[in-house]
Amino acid sequence: MAAPWMEKLSESLGSSEPAVRLILSVLIGYPFALIYRKCFFRRPPCAVHLFHTLSGLALAAFNFGSQLYHSAVCVVVQFLLLRLMGRTVTAVLSSFLFQMTYLLCGYYYTATDQYDIKWTMPHCVLTLKLIGMSLLASYTSQLSAEQQSSALSAVPSLLEVCGFSYFYGGFLVGPQFTLRSYQRLVSGELTDCPGQPPSSVLPAMKRFFLGLVCLTIFTVGGPYFPDSYFLTEEYEAQPFWFRCLYMLIWAKITLYKYVSCWVIEGVCILCGMGYNGKDEKGVHQWDACANMRVWHYETTPLFTGTIASFNINTNAWVARHVFKRLKFLGNKMASQLLTLLFLAVWHGLHSGYLVCFSLEFIIVNVERKVMAVVRDSPLLMRLATSPLYPLIYGVQQLLHWLFMAYPLVPFCLFTYDKWLKVYSSVYFCGHVFFFTIYLILPYLRKGLVPRKGEDVKKDA
Repeated sequence: MAAPWMEKLSESLGSSEPAVRLILSVLIGYPFALIYRKCFFRRPPCAVHLFHTLSGLALAAFNFGSQLYHSAVCVVVQFLLLRLMGRTVTAVLSSFLFQMTYLLCGYYYTATDQYDIKWTMPHCVLTLKLIGMSLLASYTSQLSAEQQSSALSAVPSLLEVCGFSYFYGGFLVGPQFTLRSYQRLVSGELTDCPGQPPSSVLPAMKRFFLGLVCLTIFTVGGPYFPDSYFLTEEYEAQPFWFRCLYMLIWAKITLYKYVSCWVIEGVCILCGMGYNGKDEKGVHQWDACANMRVWHYETTPLFTGTIASFNINTNAWVARHVFKRLKFLGNKMASQLLTLLFLAVWHGLHSGYLVCFSLEFIIVNVERKVMAVVRDSPLLMRLATSPLYPLIYGVQQLLHWLFMAYPLVPFCLFTYDKWLKVYSSVYFCGHVFFFTIYLILPYLRKGLVPRKGEDVKKDA
């Protein structure tokens, strides 16, 4: 039963109770981090693991009540798989099959046609953590530098696995980090002041206030651009340009829902998990857990630039553990397609996820071909460095955000009947645009890119 004070707070904020509980839980991570700094820094590992486990379980109970048993079952099973099967390929395959099957069954039995905050939301984050742990435990020899930094030297204890899984800085919405990073946090290595808590309060607060700005934009703007408006007769009656403009602004505001949660990872910075050593100038870096590069996200005119600055740690996990392991296919595009298929299924069983990530595959590959033509064309390169570039940049950004919004529609509307209705109302403009660009690119390349030796003949 909902607490009266939560109902009143939700009503005053104009948001659902689960959403308010989630935001409060993310913010509660800050006092937890302060307690860790004051009472548990460089304390015995068992005490630190216990604190992280109990604090994470408290957040799970606050948000999902008795349904926290789902995460507990998966954590215990993962520990048993590693302990009984050891650091073997069998353990890795068993872990992958069990964790993904449990997650997909959760989606199947709980999914609705609305965006619901329920136990499957943090569980998808936990699934990657536990699968990644089994993969990193399987590394034994012939390791790359990246693998050496994250490989596990031994099977962790149950308490250690619990502390890693329920760590308040990443349990609910991420970011992803390795068990080796968590072990370094517990041992007190992740600090810029050896033997003392990190001097990270100011960097953490900067990130916190940036997150509040993003959250305010979504909270204020969201009610004016709801998903539901796409499905109204009023939207269909609007001119084509208005429907496209609404989609663009809606996407920009909607994405702040995710940006705000990921930017408030100041919790990780505050406790030290975000410490990333020094840069080439000797300045301490706190971006090890950064899930968003906000400035790059806001200014890049490229789809690949937005993807590279958005949900960074999940993308890195998928690149490391899925994309690179598909190298045996001998085809980069096939590996990319299967990786995006994994991401779609990991997000959920709705058709909208498959459409979203299939469009990402098309858009990214078309953009890469276009950029190759631009780099190889002297005329286009001169335009890119001419006084006209601010105008070109503005057009780029307009197209960039319109067609970032286009695949976001099925991602947020989920079901076939909804996203198909919206795409029909804008005449499938995204599909038409990118397939047209793909078809005319060979002719553009022929007309804009000089053949080899052509420049030499002109000079002669």
